[in-house]
Amino acid sequence: MSAGVLFDTPGPRSRRLYAVIGAAGIVILLLILWFVLAKLDDKGQLTAAKWKPFLTGEIWTEYLIPGLIGTLKAAAISVVLALVVGVLLGVGRLSATKWIRWPSSVIVEFFRAVPVLLMMLFAYALYGHYETFPPDQIALAGVVTGLTLYNGSVIAELVRSGVHSLPKGQNEAALAIGLTTPKTMRLVLLPQAITAMMPAIVGQLVVVLKDTALGYIITYEELLRKAEQIGNYKSNLVPALIFVGALFVIINNFVGLGANKLEQRTRRRGRSAGGPLAPDQIDQAAVAVAAASANQAYTGEPGA
Repeated sequence: MSAGVLFDTPGPRSRRLYAVIGAAGIVILLLILWFVLAKLDDKGQLTAAKWKPFLTGEIWTEYLIPGLIGTLKAAAISVVLALVVGVLLGVGRLSATKWIRWPSSVIVEFFRAVPVLLMMLFAYALYGHYETFPPDQIALAGVVTGLTLYNGSVIAELVRSGVHSLPKGQNEAALAIGLTTPKTMRLVLLPQAITAMMPAIVGQLVVVLKDTALGYIITYEELLRKAEQIGNYKSNLVPALIFVGALFVIINNFVGLGANKLEQRTRRRGRSAGGPLAPDQIDQAAVAVAAASANQAYTGEPGA
């Protein structure tokens, strides 16, 4: 579809106006960057002594690598659990049974509305009060709980939206060849929905990785807390925060690239079509009846 179908193609005057606006925006951003760097330089935050600690092995082995491991551990556990919870709740919201659909909907809407940090604080206090986990794992459990409940609810809504976006003929065709409703969901609709919503799901997984920084509030040893410890140790809090922020950007970019490659491989393998069905998954009698009915409708002759 050409751009002119969606909006009027800009003329020479409009193009000049857009160029001026773009150039002005770049100038403003450069001025802001210059102002920030000048203030940091006035405070002595850009001196070599403030940044040199990041070239030493001690900072990496004692702070950055443990913090990175803590961030990736919390993110990995939360991603796996959020995907499982999201798929289960998403399928539950699509169920024809009210006692499954209604509780699933209530859970999804509730945890989507509650702030992640509030869930982390509540889980951290709850686990600490009842000693549910070992003392050194309570903060991790609180972070994982908050991230799982929130992001699982978001993924559940993505799954539901993905299934509803599919043509109705997909469901009808699967039922016509003898698949039951659960098999239709598992073998036909769900793979297509997940593939169609893959970009949004990947974006949500990046959110999980970034939100692990909220564990700083409940003393979880992740990158942000390690940045604070480095700042207190070397008196370079601002450079430490900038450096850790750059690490987050790099990690998120690698996660995005990996997810994009996974999406491309998934589409090339044809998973968006639900994949081939094994012979034992098809009700052959129902197929024969459907074929006879179609043949009768086409020829106008009564079936045998």
